[in-house]
Amino acid sequence: CWFSKNTINMASKPGILTEWPWTWLGNFKYVVLAPFVGRSIQSLLNREDGSKIDIGYLIIFPFLLFRMLHNQIWISLSRYRTAKGDNRILDKTIEFDQVDRERNWDDQILLNGLLFYYGYMKLEQSHYLPIWRSDGIILTTLLHIGPVEFLYYWLHRALHHHFLYSRYHSHHHSSIVTEPITSVIHPFAEHIAYFLLFSIPLLTTVLTKTASIVSFGGYITYIDFMNNMGHCNFEIIPKWMFSTFPPLKYLMYTPSYHSLHHTQFRTNYSLFMPIYDYIYGTLDKSSDTLYEKSLERQGKSPDVVHLTHLTTPESIYHLRLGFASFASEPYTSKWYFWLMWPITL
Repeated sequence: CWFSKNTINMASKPGILTEWPWTWLGNFKYVVLAPFVGRSIQSLLNREDGSKIDIGYLIIFPFLLFRMLHNQIWISLSRYRTAKGDNRILDKTIEFDQVDRERNWDDQILLNGLLFYYGYMKLEQSHYLPIWRSDGIILTTLLHIGPVEFLYYWLHRALHHHFLYSRYHSHHHSSIVTEPITSVIHPFAEHIAYFLLFSIPLLTTVLTKTASIVSFGGYITYIDFMNNMGHCNFEIIPKWMFSTFPPLKYLMYTPSYHSLHHTQFRTNYSLFMPIYDYIYGTLDKSSDTLYEKSLERQGKSPDVVHLTHLTTPESIYHLRLGFASFASEPYTSKWYFWLMWPITL
């Protein structure tokens, strides 16, 4: 089953800056990074003998590739676990239009890459970052727990006001049964707001000269991990973690906790730390019950199993566990598949 790319649903009443600037480029959208990647490589080739290498500048592009791999692992893991049915939260399938709507999950990685390169060029303090600085890591942690989580909570509630919801946030909530990549499916303007929010710890540590490669990479990886984990349609957090350290329930959400936000809409607004839902009375009362039920839910034995074989070695990339951009299209051989032959074999 497949459907046209043109069926992608945006918000019910799309506002300004809903479309991504490079949508018209299609699969060639990655060229927007080419000038910056080329410039970073040129800086390495043109450096004088004995001059110090700016590792932070060089690893921006490899880090973007790592983020794509990280997300792809979550996609495959989630679809495998959802198919098994163990600890499933919602007993509903993912509709085809959702797969098509969420195929542009990598747009936010491209946006982050462009902004990282731009920030490097404009902020001299971002040059020659050390690998590790303890004070920067501590500062990043405190700024996330405080301003970022607090401001996100109120931004999220504002996005549920009918004016912003109909123009922006309803696009994200079109997915009732969530997948990991559902977490980053938002209109362009909404992603700009999120980046400004998450840049608070990053910019603060850069301007105070406490930033490091570990604090930058670790913080972005933490955001990716928590976003992906929280949007799975199966419960992944074991009960013993909360039993061993009870305050953890205020500091870390679970997939079932956030799933209630996608089904109830007016509860569980917090980002990764439910503490603000407790403080402001927006906690869904069924959060604990759904969490425990999800952990106990066993997979159902199927009545029918459809066994599928490959038509060509390359068709493996069109399987459900593979790339969403391929799985949402009819099988066609791409010109760049020949470059992937070592991986295909």
